[in-house]
Amino acid sequence: MKKALAHLFFKLTGWKVKAQVTEQVKRSVMIAAPHTSNWDFPIALAAFWIMGIDLKFFIKDDYTRGVFGWFFKWAGAIGVDRSKKKNNLTDYAIRLLNEQDLVILIPAEGTRKRVEKWRTGFYRIAREAQAPISLGTLDYAKKEADILGTFEPSGNFEKDMDFIQAKYRPITPKHPENYNPQIY
Repeated sequence: MKKALAHLFFKLTGWKVKAQVTEQVKRSVMIAAPHTSNWDFPIALAAFWIMGIDLKFFIKDDYTRGVFGWFFKWAGAIGVDRSKKKNNLTDYAIRLLNEQDLVILIPAEGTRKRVEKWRTGFYRIAREAQAPISLGTLDYAKKEADILGTFEPSGNFEKDMDFIQAKYRPITPKHPENYNPQIY
């Protein structure tokens, strides 16, 4: 049912999935960038459903409660109480990856607004879970959902961030003014 809904959504909106799903992708920490619009969520979700990828993602717990909470949980959402100073989300994500094959999707910018630098918890999660990092993106100029590649973090943070930054540079976000391609 999810796949059929996703195909219909993409047909109506003109989007397509360009990505090739590899075994590495199916157990990875996926960066979602650029993240500049509320539209990123339904488009990315539809792309995952089309690709048949088991997905988990962190979201404000307001979304996982209330009238539509069931939908977000069904879609893979893990509610986060942002009022708590320490949620141990990184440790929880590592545990999830060690227990099952899935994709943990992390919008590294952490918000749809422009940020000075990305959050880098995705890097620690990948290193400690011994999982690859995959580079998910939505290119609004081409209307393509894609995975720009998958790689094992080397431990050389700056080198790996430069690699990631170069991969995302040609991507067109929905709101370019909200995206800072300088990631660290």
